[in-house]
Amino acid sequence: MQIEKWENIVGQIKDRFEVEDSGSQHLEDEGGVDIEYIVFSSPLGKVRLEYVTKPVILDKKTTFSKRIGSETSVEYVYSKEEKSHQFSAYRWDEAEGDWAEIDIQKFFK
Repeated sequence: MQIEKWENIVGQIKDRFEVEDSGSQHLEDEGGVDIEYIVFSSPLGKVRLEYVTKPVILDKKTTFSKRIGSETSVEYVYSKEEKSHQFSAYRWDEAEGDWAEIDIQKFFK
């Protein structure tokens, strides 16, 4: 999904539903991950949409030793220019008290 499409979706949600929370956060994990989110009340209940932008993995280096009891470590090399984008939807589960992911593919069948 492109950023323009995400901004269009957020605009439509703000026009049609009551927005409870929205914002963005930056995590230094995995080469720098940016998460934009919006939480709103819908006919399905409380819904959270996320747009995650993170760098593309260019290489994966594994360091290990054949000795017994030695550790194995994995180091990733991230691109500074290329980014990947992911769209996720969650619904608030009252019984669990946590967000449950909605399978987006069900909407396209």
